[in-house]
Amino acid sequence: MATHPFLVAMRPVAKALGATIVTPRRMQDSDVPLRWEGALVGGLRMPDLQDALERVIAGVEQQLGDSLARLSREDKQRAVRMLEERGAFRIRKSIEDVADAMGVSRITVYNYLNAIRDRDEESIRR
Repeated sequence: MATHPFLVAMRPVAKALGATIVTPRRMQDSDVPLRWEGALVGGLRMPDLQDALERVIAGVEQQLGDSLARLSREDKQRAVRMLEERGAFRIRKSIEDVADAMGVSRITVYNYLNAIRDRDEESIRR
């Protein structure tokens, strides 16, 4: 395990991103180099995008304290706002996946999103 102070400080960031910190010897071309005072001390290996939506959903569930399916209607709306803010709906087929995770229809998720976007546009106009 990497013990350089910078790498230790980066652990919460890596965890939040679903990334891994690797030593310079284990680095791959796709890793983000981590430098301290000009010296390479490690790398940040980003996760596969295939699992991105699951990680974002898990983060929202953790923050709200329950699975999306067990949330109240109001909390499901909050969850959709959080997912929107975190870019979850930029992922292909995410509406369907979120609807499945919530136990609601795609139309319900679209309605939540449209209401959020309408409120945001209205607050901008004020």
